[in-house]
Amino acid sequence: MSALILQDLVKSYGSVPALNGVSFEVGQGEFFCLLGPSAAGKTTTLRAVAGLEKLDSGTITFAGRDQTGLPVQGRDIAMIFQSFALYPHMSAYDNLAYPLREQKLPRAQIRQRVGEIAEMLRLSHVLARKPDTLSGGEQQRVAIGRALIRRPRLLLLDEPLTNLDAKLRHETRAEFKRLHRELDMTLLYATPDQLEALTMGNRIAVLRAGKVVQVGTPDELYDGPVDRFVGALIGAPAMNLVTATSAGAGALETGFGRLDNGPWSQALGGFGRGESLLLGFRPHDISPLEPGAAAPLTVQAKIHLTEPLGDITVLDLRAGDTTFKMVLPEEKAVAYAVGDEFDVSIALERTHLFAAATGTAIR
Repeated sequence: MSALILQDLVKSYGSVPALNGVSFEVGQGEFFCLLGPSAAGKTTTLRAVAGLEKLDSGTITFAGRDQTGLPVQGRDIAMIFQSFALYPHMSAYDNLAYPLREQKLPRAQIRQRVGEIAEMLRLSHVLARKPDTLSGGEQQRVAIGRALIRRPRLLLLDEPLTNLDAKLRHETRAEFKRLHRELDMTLLYATPDQLEALTMGNRIAVLRAGKVVQVGTPDELYDGPVDRFVGALIGAPAMNLVTATSAGAGALETGFGRLDNGPWSQALGGFGRGESLLLGFRPHDISPLEPGAAAPLTVQAKIHLTEPLGDITVLDLRAGDTTFKMVLPEEKAVAYAVGDEFDVSIALERTHLFAAATGTAIR
């Protein structure tokens, strides 16, 4: 059952389009992520859902009710912004209590609700302190608590981890997942960070230049990108993309030689010779070829850079005039050094093919 339905949202600021027909549906109790680079339309989408932006056209339906023209106060929606937006002159307690005081709830009920939310967010020990004396993580939890304390049916989060350091981002991601599980609340979360989207979202809508490019689960976006943009955006390190041309009969000419029997071969059969293409394969789908072994797609490569990242190492490889990345566990990577030459196997069945001109996936 869909809790939130966005249909053909259009919004421009003067001559600059921000949303150009954005449509998607969010299920009841779903953790739904909006993923895209800066200026993709993520914040404008959230602000439109919250009632902070007036649309040029389109409709927003929440819980079966058309909310397109409703004021902010009538939407039963809370939003957490990129900046924590806490009242600096108020204590953490008063920041949490403020929305309830605006609703004119009895003092005893406010005290009870603040106590409950403070315990849930592990803030009980800082309630008397002002925001400027709190750590970044504590400020973020106060901002979360202030949004949750009204018990909204939909929570909007606009890049809420941007101002936190790496350790706090990791901890707060886990906190959001815990809260989502415990509160069974519908969440719409905007982020430019594919790791955040992949680790937290039940489903993800990828936005680009005010349009929804693809909607799917993390696995669907990773395994079946609809175009080069999604393929390069999802996954770290990014997907390798190398130039290729169609060779007829579903085959492909690359810097590695002629390839056929790929997952794209049948679709490629309708292409004439010489069409410009891009072959995509992920760094995790490459491995050193064992001596004496054979594989459908092997390449002789030379290491020109290594990037140790703790438990894994990224190896930058060259094959002729083509460069690409391979990921190895650290215990295997220690056997290789810059300048080494060896054969690698690329998992042909997991390769992707895109039209060079449009970026559209061929599959």
